[in-house]
Amino acid sequence: MAATQQEARSCARTPKRTNMASFNSNEWRAICDKFTNAQNLTEIESRNDPENDPFRSKYKARELLREIYCSLKNFEAGEGEEEGGGESGDQRPTEQPVDGQREDLFGQGFSGDSPAGLRAAKLGAVEYYLGVNHVDTEELPAGQEHLMNCMKLLERCRVSSLNVSLFIHVRNQLGILWAGRDETETAQGFLETAESIYQRYMKEDGSPPTDMTEYFAAEESLLTHQERIKRFELAYTHTMYYLAQVYKNLGQTERAATYCHTTLQRQLQLNQFTPMEWALNAATLSQYYITKGRYMEGRHCLSAATVISDLAGEVPSEAESERREHLRQKRAEIARCWIKYCLNLLQDAKKQLEDNIGELDTDRQEELKRARRREEEEEEKGRKSALLFGSEDTFDSIASIEEKAKDYFQMDGYVTDHIEILQDHSALFRSLAFFEEDLERRCKMHKRRVDMLEPICNDLNAQYYLMIRRQLMFELAETYNEMMDLKLALANRQADTQSLDNHTIKKFNHLCSASAKYFQMFLDSLCSPEGKFPERLEEEVLRPALVARFRVARLHSRFISTSPTVQLDNLNKSLENYKYVVQYCEANPEAGATVETELELSKEMAGLLPLKINRLKARMASNN
Repeated sequence: MAATQQEARSCARTPKRTNMASFNSNEWRAICDKFTNAQNLTEIESRNDPENDPFRSKYKARELLREIYCSLKNFEAGEGEEEGGGESGDQRPTEQPVDGQREDLFGQGFSGDSPAGLRAAKLGAVEYYLGVNHVDTEELPAGQEHLMNCMKLLERCRVSSLNVSLFIHVRNQLGILWAGRDETETAQGFLETAESIYQRYMKEDGSPPTDMTEYFAAEESLLTHQERIKRFELAYTHTMYYLAQVYKNLGQTERAATYCHTTLQRQLQLNQFTPMEWALNAATLSQYYITKGRYMEGRHCLSAATVISDLAGEVPSEAESERREHLRQKRAEIARCWIKYCLNLLQDAKKQLEDNIGELDTDRQEELKRARRREEEEEEKGRKSALLFGSEDTFDSIASIEEKAKDYFQMDGYVTDHIEILQDHSALFRSLAFFEEDLERRCKMHKRRVDMLEPICNDLNAQYYLMIRRQLMFELAETYNEMMDLKLALANRQADTQSLDNHTIKKFNHLCSASAKYFQMFLDSLCSPEGKFPERLEEEVLRPALVARFRVARLHSRFISTSPTVQLDNLNKSLENYKYVVQYCEANPEAGATVETELELSKEMAGLLPLKINRLKARMASNN
């Protein structure tokens, strides 16, 4: 390739020395200074490069690394040795890399601590840094070649404390490179080899290994044992992080979660993390645990995310308003994860505790409580279990976090985020209501759902947010329907429907009318611009549309009125909608499977209502 061929020609023009031992102190210090300057250009100066020349400092660093490379190669060539990979630039491998060619990296080859091993490590380190440099400047083929040259140089060496860090770093970089090309299994090979090298080294040696930067450091600049350990452990932490991404892309979610958790733990232990980034990763991991019903782990991740996000602090300066806004957004996202946690916890508990008519089974609740206590004693071994919540007050414990999320994701600019939060909020109250035995308080929970969703539903642009409006209309219709049933149940505890007072009847009819209105709005949204209802319903709206028709039919039959004319009108509307469900399923037999219960009841009511209508008509005629 052009880059490495240029280096080969440049090295060929450099006068050769007789051997590496002939470096005098001044020459070696000059090489060390070049390396230090290259590091400084790469890690510090590059941050200030102009937009029109974004890689200026890294190009300068590359030239210094090439000079170091040529110096080392020429000294080695003077000795006539080939341990360091003596092939010319145009002979270097370009084929797809496959890691693990040598069976035993610890037991074959010459000692990594020998003079030949040190020469290979130094040349390999320069190849490594050149590889990273080319990847950073988006020259991936050249970067791959340099990294593979590093692998080739290390191929004849046994793993030792002198080179183990380089063995791991180069495989980490190759793993990143191949993962970026969607060659996930190739990336997996490099990273898993890096993992096994670390694990075996720690088992068989474990001494603080030499860091790559120390190959070009004066005696007084060598790292302490503690700093060596920290850098080595950080390299392995990166291995864990990249493997987590690889396993996720391979669909191995359980393994990916384990590696992600390990990465987060190690970052905290090493105190090497960006607070908000760490917090978001922990919050994201919590969502995996929640979907698996592992609420203790999910709660722990979210608690840690909340605490660590606070370490990011506040940015009061007006000059950094963008960063302050960024922090607010990320904290709001963590708050949303808390809402998901509470919602899933309640929904899972509801599934376990509801009886065959969807009510709370208190006997089942006590049975599960006893079983949970046994699990804690026998299996969980001290693990905390999630509690079952039984009152409206439960929600108050996360209200501040929820409000923080809603406050950030305002309608202006964050429409879908804002609505999703409101829907989650509503779903929380729906789940909480299941556990509430007091019917009046249960009704109030549903009223809070209406208060959240109704203004948004009415304000949304029907053209741009049609699907979202349909969701909201259907949920509002069901919520009003639930409130209507609860109000009637409350009244029936005190008296039969014939003795209901006018206030209760008016409230019941209002809820009944509101539910029917939103079901009808949903159905109207399916019509063509000319107002025609579709002859054939699309699959995604088939069940909701038929259920809405069934509910509208049921609601019209439940209106309470003393006027025979109003009663007749409602019964006719009810019959019309029941007939629609029956006739549509007869014309489209496959639709019946989606609404089996509703279809059965519709057929029954379509047969009974004409009799009721005829009796009412006869009574009206006799009274005239």
